[in-house]
Amino acid sequence: MPKKQKYKDVDRPELHIIHYLSHPDYSSRYLTCDHPLPPNRYNDRVEEHLRFTGFLYVFQIGVVQCQKVLVNALVERWHPDTHTFHLPVGECAVTLEDVAVILGLPTDGLPVTGMTMSSFEALEVEYLQQFGIVPRKLDCRASCIKLTWLRDLKERLQLVDETSMQRYVKCHIMLLFGTVLFGDNSGASVHWKFLPLLRDFGSIRQYS
Repeated sequence: MPKKQKYKDVDRPELHIIHYLSHPDYSSRYLTCDHPLPPNRYNDRVEEHLRFTGFLYVFQIGVVQCQKVLVNALVERWHPDTHTFHLPVGECAVTLEDVAVILGLPTDGLPVTGMTMSSFEALEVEYLQQFGIVPRKLDCRASCIKLTWLRDLKERLQLVDETSMQRYVKCHIMLLFGTVLFGDNSGASVHWKFLPLLRDFGSIRQYS
């Protein structure tokens, strides 16, 4: 006979995570919701280029102000066995459709696959090909490029032709990846593995 699975009664206060937060073992696990800085405002001249890539809407969302109390209340209601939130109205889960509606990004395009290169030499080749300039080693952190370098590059670009505008938009998209979409704890760098996906400017919007 299969073992009967037990489910946590989330309505019992003694089982809520908030009950354990005063314990020394749990004090360091308290969830914080500091949102990373969003990418800088883009030049209006490249708005149509951003629209063409499919990233215009997500840039206009702005910074979501997180409420720590609200997020911790959701943590209390999270059930790891079913990967759903147990709410008074029933079970709730964040779906791919929710992400698509909130961010305005396509979820029915080409899959993002391929080998991830991690060497600095491969990074140099990719940046030279796409931006005509190579970052120094001190502008990198392992396989990540510092966001300050991307911001400086974006500000120095003169929007005089199609090539410069595409480079500007690529910088802006990489900043979006490193802050809002795939930001890490430091909020200061982004993995350059996303850059090859931007190589063909006309194909960017085709990805899921």
